[in-house]
Amino acid sequence: MGFVGRKPTNAPLTADDIPNGIIGAADLASGISGLITWQSVQTTGFTAVAGRGYPCNTTSAAFTVTLPATPSVGDTIILLDYAGTFDTNAITINPNGNKIEGSTDNVLLSGEREGATLTYIDSTQGWLASSGINEGTDALSPTSYSVDFLVIAGGGGGGNEADSYGSGGGGAGGYRNSYLTETSGGGGSSEASLTFNIGTVYTITVGAGGAVSSNGVDSSISGTGLTTITSTGGGGGKGNANGNSGGSGGGGGEDSRTGGSGTANQGFAGGNGTAGSPFTGGGGGDASAVGVTSNGSTRASGGAGLASSITGSSVSRGGGGGASSTSSSLNGNGGTGGGGAGTVSGSNNAVAGTANTGGGGGGGFGNAPAPAKAGGKGVVILRIPTASYSGTTTGSPTVTTDGSDKVIVFNDSGSITG
Repeated sequence: MGFVGRKPTNAPLTADDIPNGIIGAADLASGISGLITWQSVQTTGFTAVAGRGYPCNTTSAAFTVTLPATPSVGDTIILLDYAGTFDTNAITINPNGNKIEGSTDNVLLSGEREGATLTYIDSTQGWLASSGINEGTDALSPTSYSVDFLVIAGGGGGGNEADSYGSGGGGAGGYRNSYLTETSGGGGSSEASLTFNIGTVYTITVGAGGAVSSNGVDSSISGTGLTTITSTGGGGGKGNANGNSGGSGGGGGEDSRTGGSGTANQGFAGGNGTAGSPFTGGGGGDASAVGVTSNGSTRASGGAGLASSITGSSVSRGGGGGASSTSSSLNGNGGTGGGGAGTVSGSNNAVAGTANTGGGGGGGFGNAPAPAKAGGKGVVILRIPTASYSGTTTGSPTVTTDGSDKVIVFNDSGSITG
């Protein structure tokens, strides 16, 4: 029989409080377990309890809400932005060894006046946002952090066509940089840092150096939610043709062949070949300068690369390849930052671009045993806050610590998990 008279306000409901035939005892028990009891405003991190709602005030600082360690199906928790400050101080939600929307990663509530109702479904999907307000497309967003990058493509190979003696040097691989206020190639400014999301896998592609007279291969960073960062392979030098365009342009061949153009904000054009004897190609373009066009008294050298301290110490990369010449005083030196020198008549001394600098290869002779050399492989370098670094990578990158950051150097292609 139901309760007679006024039931005390602090007494729990039971099946006896509902007339028979309207709601069964099992239904009532289920309904009671789903009721929400609102708590006082929270200002610091806490472990949530199923069946409770929490206004969260992050005016002073962001904090973490930890979900129950052993949830049951149907458990429900509500979180609300009490002061409209989640957009400046987000709430981090820790699944506590379980899952949120199928992932074991933390998530954020980061929208102003955002709120979410979390309901535990099963061990496969874990907690799902069964309702929310002001959340856009998804109340729960991945936690994220900023990442600086240096992406250099493979350098172009030096020129070496038949019936040519003055061949252009290979252009350096495209050079893109976001670290501090350091510039990118081609006179470009420092780029914006990337935003990585925790749990997202990002693909790192390190471009190979170009074969003789051929362009280098692009390097890139790509992943879900990320605008792909691509540096363009350096242009190949030529012996009896115009240099190839690329990240930086390859040097043009003898008889006034023009150097290839560079890519905006990545590298400069290659130098031009000279007319008549002594036969001399143009120096390969590079990250910081146009390849040299010899005037009969200067060497047709590759342009100098750029220095970056993203690894913690200043290192130059992205030098252009030097041109070959029939004059021992005009063959080009490799540009600072990995560019290879061009050969000279009667010698076999062309130099390849240095690996993992994106340097251009030195030019050679087409009708003599003095071949041109290939460009150098590129490199991708990331600088990540140590507190955010997952430690999950493929491709065997080199990982070091500089101050409060991890520096991850990819000399070969691989991946990193945010």
